[in-house]
Amino acid sequence: MTWTEMQPLLSQACWDTLYMVGWSTLIAVVGGLPLGILLVLTDKGGLLQNVVANKLIGQIVNIARSMPFIILMVALMSFTRWVTGTTIGREAAIVPLAIGAIPFFARLVETAVREVDGGLVEAVQSMGGNTWTVVRKVLVPESLPSLISSTTTTVVALIGYSAMAGTVGAGGLGDIAIRYGYQRFESQLMWITVAILAVVISVIQFAGDLAARSLHRRGGRSGPAPRLRLLKAKEPAPAEVGEVA
Repeated sequence: MTWTEMQPLLSQACWDTLYMVGWSTLIAVVGGLPLGILLVLTDKGGLLQNVVANKLIGQIVNIARSMPFIILMVALMSFTRWVTGTTIGREAAIVPLAIGAIPFFARLVETAVREVDGGLVEAVQSMGGNTWTVVRKVLVPESLPSLISSTTTTVVALIGYSAMAGTVGAGGLGDIAIRYGYQRFESQLMWITVAILAVVISVIQFAGDLAARSLHRRGGRSGPAPRLRLLKAKEPAPAEVGEVA
């Protein structure tokens, strides 16, 4: 197969892979972020402590994470057909990709949020902040560099999942590697596909690491602390209030 013949195949496959991974990542972040935060809040000593709910959510996440992706795709075929009307193609692949990535990302979010300094949470609570305020002003901003790294890890994993989805007609680079490289013995095309995947993953990892380091330098985990101290400093001391009275 000549380069002229391979180029349109590779171009379409790259676009299909980015399309699947992009939408799956968006759904995984939207679903996994609140789920991971909820795992922290409902844990023992959390702001919404509920051991039963925490164990239930944790077990569901663990079961979903433990299922091999190829089995998950097959198990979700009926649901995928109900959602997209088909079980073949890039749109159909987004369903199992997203469902498989949500619990994966949720555990990464849980780990990132647990690293936030508890003193900041107590400071916000002492100033009258409720749970939503703590989440919005402390937990998410303070863990943002780690959340960026977690998103990068999820994207890299989804690229691997999307290549696996090519075995069942999902399209993308994995489909090209299987259909042409393996079944038609076009080894040159297969190795080009492998090289493209390696380059894409390297670029995404570099961009994610760069964004995480940039956020960390601009404030990261220590950003809100000075603001909290400033707010507390502005509060009049009891003695001062008595003197004014």
